[in-house]
Amino acid sequence: MGRLTSHARAQAEQNIRTAMDRLLRGDLPPGSRCDIATLAAQAGVTRTGFYAKDGKPGPWQHLADEFHRQLAALHDAGGIPDPRDARIARLKADNDALRRRLAAQETVIADHTAFRQQAISRLVAQHEELQRLRDNPARTNPDTPTAALTVLHPHQEDTRT
Repeated sequence: MGRLTSHARAQAEQNIRTAMDRLLRGDLPPGSRCDIATLAAQAGVTRTGFYAKDGKPGPWQHLADEFHRQLAALHDAGGIPDPRDARIARLKADNDALRRRLAAQETVIADHTAFRQQAISRLVAQHEELQRLRDNPARTNPDTPTAALTVLHPHQEDTRT
């Protein structure tokens, strides 16, 4: 690259700053990211000018540093100019919410399964008691009291004394 005149250098710097403002506002070309490559393409300068070479700073390296500082400040403030980055952040938040919801549903299912098992166990015990009472001929006398069966909900207190 040849030497730039002061006018061409000032014009290129102005183009870079204009492109930088557009990108940081979120005005990105389709399929592009908010990065140095897009900045260079939008400003009409080569990307290599933003990086040091052989220990010498590139002609636009100070603008690349400024761009990265502004982008970091924007991220720290909660703004995301890159729609893909915003979409990734939204999808991560959605994923976290779905994981929490799934964990809650698994807890409910476990509670229902435990309740079902307890209910089945009580029904089996009641059935066995009924069978025992039916099969025991000594208990068929109507004057003999029979055991009262009570079905309790798992969270209900037994108030019988």
